[in-house]
Amino acid sequence: MSVPGLLVAAPRSSSGKTTVTLALMRALSRRGLAVRGAKCGPDYIDPAFHAAATGFPSFNLDSFAMPEPMLDAVAGLAGTGADLVVAEGSMGLFDGIVAGTGRTGANADIAARYGWPVLLVLDVSGAAQSAAAVALGCSLYDPRIRIAGVILNKVASPRHRRLVEAGLARVGLPVLGALMRDATLTLPERHLGLVQARETNDLEVRLDRLADLAEAGLDLDAILAAAGGAAPPPRAGALPNPPGQRIAVASDAAFSFLYPHMAAGWHAQGAELVPFSPLADEAPPTSCDAAWLPGGYPELHAGQLAGALTFLGGLRDFAVQKPIHGECGGYMVLGESLEDADGVTHPMAGLLPVATSYRTRKLHLGYRVATLIADGPLGAAGTRLVGHEFHYASERTPAPEAEAALASVTDAEGVARGLAGHRHGRVTGSFFHLIG
Repeated sequence: MSVPGLLVAAPRSSSGKTTVTLALMRALSRRGLAVRGAKCGPDYIDPAFHAAATGFPSFNLDSFAMPEPMLDAVAGLAGTGADLVVAEGSMGLFDGIVAGTGRTGANADIAARYGWPVLLVLDVSGAAQSAAAVALGCSLYDPRIRIAGVILNKVASPRHRRLVEAGLARVGLPVLGALMRDATLTLPERHLGLVQARETNDLEVRLDRLADLAEAGLDLDAILAAAGGAAPPPRAGALPNPPGQRIAVASDAAFSFLYPHMAAGWHAQGAELVPFSPLADEAPPTSCDAAWLPGGYPELHAGQLAGALTFLGGLRDFAVQKPIHGECGGYMVLGESLEDADGVTHPMAGLLPVATSYRTRKLHLGYRVATLIADGPLGAAGTRLVGHEFHYASERTPAPEAEAALASVTDAEGVARGLAGHRHGRVTGSFFHLIG
């Protein structure tokens, strides 16, 4: 049975895509529909809000980082058990890398591949009829996609709405709803985006308020009628391989960035994921045969982690005989020390020869195409992997030599970025998050 979908996108970032997506998800779920979420591109935070709004996992879809069989397998997961898939874009509708058609990482690739019509969110603050010119450009730029209609965001007044709608009527684009300008709709943010769903106060109340606004301001019947295309059937064999069969996964407010498609791939191949909390001073269970430290916000909890002696000692003991891998925040904790925003240096596990700092902030952002230098929990030497890096921390220690590095890396367009990450004994780690 084919499952239709919609892509909520915008001409640029900060247009209100997440607000509209969550409002739509929650409102349609309250109607009794089985709504499933998806997020275009590499993002951990928005899918957790999708899951809170719908009650089901939300999966990332990335046309650059995922091989096509994996991309279809993940899209199949998103559609499993669904009446409707609501996908949220990232950045602007067409923003991506310079690559072949369908492989740019842009939102439009996903809409085109699965035939999902686009709900275009327009932030109309500071514009009236001119907003229609932007929407028209989006509708004509890529013939592979179809704009089903426009949702207006940050409307100042009824008169403002009439002016914007007049422009859109002129270019033949239907308005499927509007949200008035309201600062209270903004979710709290921090340096990597929104504050995590699990840390957002009164999240259920916020989501229900968004649903109320959607029911009042959006034409939900027309939006449902606009859904189209289809998610493919699931293909478990194309998903990522597990690093072990019983995997200890750090999971708490400091370690939460594990892609749902990664966990689904591990489960599909019979692996068991055993969560433990470093912030609660829990060690990885000795019954596990591998440990995984995801990214998150260890820089906000560095003092507590440094004092978690059971966790740090258990991690060191685990590493004697079993593999451990850390991504971004997990990599920082596997290192020798972590300097927090106040300039205080905290000792970490000391399993990798790297010291990191969050005091000297510098944005590191982009895809990473990695070739593994040696055999390890991510695969055999020479394996090509694609991931993404997004953090503000820096390494205070020198770049690794080849005998200690995890991988040689390039950016998405093949520009060499040297050696990345570290490996020591059975322990590996890097700042990039593995996607495909």
